[in-house]
Amino acid sequence: MPDLSTDHSSATLEGAHSHGARRAYVSSRADRPTSFDPADIPVPAGREEEWRFTPMRRFRPLFDLDAVRAGTAAARVAVTVDAPEGVDVEALDRTSPRLGVVGAPIDRTGVVAWNAFDAATALTLRAGARPERAARVDVVGRDAPGPDGFAAPAAGHLLVVAEPGSAGTVIVDHTGVAALTQTVEIVVADGAELTVVTVQGWDEKAVHASNHRARVEGRGALKHVVVSLGGDVRICSDLGFAGEGGRIEAFGVYFTDAGQHQEHRPYVAHTEPHCYSRVAYKGALQGEGAHAVWVGDCLIGHAARGTDTYELNRNLVLTEGAKADSVPNLEIENGNIEGAGHASATGRFDDEQLFYLRARGITEIEARRLVVLGFFNEIVAEIGVPEVQERLMGAIEEELELTGLVSARAEAAERP
Repeated sequence: MPDLSTDHSSATLEGAHSHGARRAYVSSRADRPTSFDPADIPVPAGREEEWRFTPMRRFRPLFDLDAVRAGTAAARVAVTVDAPEGVDVEALDRTSPRLGVVGAPIDRTGVVAWNAFDAATALTLRAGARPERAARVDVVGRDAPGPDGFAAPAAGHLLVVAEPGSAGTVIVDHTGVAALTQTVEIVVADGAELTVVTVQGWDEKAVHASNHRARVEGRGALKHVVVSLGGDVRICSDLGFAGEGGRIEAFGVYFTDAGQHQEHRPYVAHTEPHCYSRVAYKGALQGEGAHAVWVGDCLIGHAARGTDTYELNRNLVLTEGAKADSVPNLEIENGNIEGAGHASATGRFDDEQLFYLRARGITEIEARRLVVLGFFNEIVAEIGVPEVQERLMGAIEEELELTGLVSARAEAAERP
């Protein structure tokens, strides 16, 4: 059984992890500086705690404010929206007072994104609205890699607001080739229920850094879903509460291929009483140089009595040469809580599961396929958006075929 620990700072396979001996953690996530001014957040060297896992050469173009401004002006990325009745869509000038209300950027790509975008796309679920279908935002990279192998960098900004009593889903789908640094602001009003799904389905040459900043007010509820399938990705999600009784569920699914980097950094700040959060990310890795990073931070502040929180990360390594780093961090400043915990594990196939399936006449290839699909099934079911669930499971099937874990459908057709 994969080992469990409170700090898997460099977990590659089962049992291969560090218990903090090499940590250079300077301060808690809550204490790190945030700012809208790029002078306050300089270009990182790569040795900083928040950048030590990131391939700096790939993401460095997103640190250059002038270059990102130029790429944004050249319209390297196109954004289109298909919204149902009950959802208002607007283009907001960067000077709009409705922007920048959910905290400030926490890292260099975030502060560059804030200072480089021209206009924001805003979606508002009107008070009491309950659309029957999801609103869709398509973000399409229209660039091509240059001589250095990278697309020209650009910035984007998206605002999603759920007004009181509303309930709905917004799906943000990223495709094509781009080097994008992005801000996603999310506001959930008291009594609203909002699901936001971001799908990173980029081409393999794409690079994407995004700072998701969410505020749940009063007894609002947010389901925040991140699905990463293509491109080099770094998603930092800062999720917090404003008022008593809020609820946040954060789910993530990723499939990391050879040479690909996918990094997810969810942070939940419990600063209000009687709030609930669950964070669960699962990923599979295959191929030489595949690298997945998950850093899950949770703060229970002094005023956050009655908090109920848990975070989990699981990684399944399918081939040699793949690496997963998993670091859960829980900071508790108030012991008067309902519960708090975290778990992290990275491993290969479960031999007992494979033996159980093989003993029942299932071929090894089909048994491995079933184990992988079973690994993802629980968290995919939690997403609760059928079109996203179907697309995700289909993408996982395709990835398994690339690994040689071919679909049972083909094998079943050949059986007498």
